[in-house]
Amino acid sequence: MTADSSPDGRLGRALASLRGLAVGDALGSQFFVPANYPLLKRRELPPAPWQWTDDTEMACSIVAVLAAHHRIDQDALAQSFAEHHDFDRGYGPAVNRLLRQIREGGDWRELSAALFKGQGSWGNGAAMRIAPLGAWYADDPEQATHQAEISAYPTHQHREAVVGAMAVAAAAALAADPSGPPTPESLLDGVIALVPRSAVGAGLRRARDMLDYGDTATVAAVLGCGRRTTAHDTVPFALWSAARGLGDYENAFWNTAQAGGDVDTTCAIVGGVIAGCKAGAPPAEWLNRTEDLPAWGTGAAP
Repeated sequence: MTADSSPDGRLGRALASLRGLAVGDALGSQFFVPANYPLLKRRELPPAPWQWTDDTEMACSIVAVLAAHHRIDQDALAQSFAEHHDFDRGYGPAVNRLLRQIREGGDWRELSAALFKGQGSWGNGAAMRIAPLGAWYADDPEQATHQAEISAYPTHQHREAVVGAMAVAAAAALAADPSGPPTPESLLDGVIALVPRSAVGAGLRRARDMLDYGDTATVAAVLGCGRRTTAHDTVPFALWSAARGLGDYENAFWNTAQAGGDVDTTCAIVGGVIAGCKAGAPPAEWLNRTEDLPAWGTGAAP
């Protein structure tokens, strides 16, 4: 059984992933509120509504560009990021400045390349937003990694950030296989085979070796869980957690969130990867508590 490669089939998978990403992001962000810490330990839901962050806002631009162009158009993506940039969604200072400068007419190629003394950003922002693209390309995981690479450059040009995006897109593509979710081992093996050698890749190999570890805290201590907000400190743990949680969105969320760190981002990645497959949708109650997605970010408008 092969994935539906029609525009409607691709968009349907991308939107399923986007919804899972948004719930993970919005619910995860609630646990930055100190009063909610005890709820996390007890696996209890905080009060609604849950507002999503920059992770979801940027993922909406990914879906909007795919719906309009059927591929990643870097100029259109940079413009969408800049046009829909909401300062209050929790963007980092460098990206806030970058997107403002793009809105003012700056060239994203020069601006993105100049970040961090010309090294480019190695943050986790390109990875946090990309799962819907992977679901879109469930019929072609290699193309998912290629398009993810292209999608990273308007904001993140460091090799690690780019590979982080490629890895998450590959995982989402493999997880959305219509024949059913892969095994944890085959998911990580597939991702490792699709990404170049890098710190992210080395972390993924460690994650593969730790799939039989049941102690999430130990794994997070080894792999990182986003506390440094870098791609290589975020993606290996998030994909370890996604691989172990395939087909069970609720359990995967709680296991990911309880590791701490950059909780909205790790849970956005995990949610986006898992929700792209039929068995991985978030609970209906969680969807109802999450802020609605904007029409522009669901393919309803260019």
